[in-house]
Amino acid sequence: MIRYPNIDPVALSLGPLKVHWYGITYLVGFLVGWWLGRLRTRKPWAPINEEQMGDMLFYIALGVILGGRFGYVIFYNFDLFLANPLWLFKVWEGGMSFHGGLLGVMLAMFWFCRKVDRSFFEIADFVAPLVPVGLGAGRIGNFINGELWGKPTDVPWAMVFPNAPDSLARHPSQLYQFGLEGVTLFILLWWFSSRERPRMAVSGLFLALYGSFRFLVEFVRQPDPQLGYLAWHWLTMGQVLSFPMIIAGVVLILVAYRRQRA
Repeated sequence: MIRYPNIDPVALSLGPLKVHWYGITYLVGFLVGWWLGRLRTRKPWAPINEEQMGDMLFYIALGVILGGRFGYVIFYNFDLFLANPLWLFKVWEGGMSFHGGLLGVMLAMFWFCRKVDRSFFEIADFVAPLVPVGLGAGRIGNFINGELWGKPTDVPWAMVFPNAPDSLARHPSQLYQFGLEGVTLFILLWWFSSRERPRMAVSGLFLALYGSFRFLVEFVRQPDPQLGYLAWHWLTMGQVLSFPMIIAGVVLILVAYRRQRA
């Protein structure tokens, strides 16, 4: 068993103002994504220029925050929302959903595409390789917060999380997700998109890989206590939301390359 580092979630306190590591990881994800996006704008096939990259970052950030919060409330706490709809706006109580954030970013990109007169998949293919940076940073934030831990296990790298309801050693599933959704997904997408690909292919690869990684990690991640397992003592909400991503990603890749051959 490895000792959990037990890092203080508050990075800096200035009187009543508290700066949390989780917020810093979000900021780092956005800034690194913006910097990498500026590098990608120098490609001859880039659909936007460096100046437009800053504008797009604003739309994406808006989609992540609003969509992530809305998705968490609707997908994971719908009963609580029905009992108290105003809880949706209590963002200080925490709670973000990747799948909700993805939907929010898609809507934001539709809005941005109309502004710059580009097709949706031109922008989506450009943005997809930048997303894993934010995902990886967010998982590090989850780890520092000691949340979204894994199931009990006896593997040598198991950890006891202080916020868990017991003192059992568990999978550090946040680090698994950091390695898969952050590092591995970034490397594969950055390599795949390093040269021009058929439109929709990069977006499809992102959906297929993220959906697969998330589906697999859910087997060792503790399900959300308010939902538990949805069926068969193993199916989680994360898997239900990720499976359509896998299907959609494979379909997009097939359509992209069939169109290229045609």
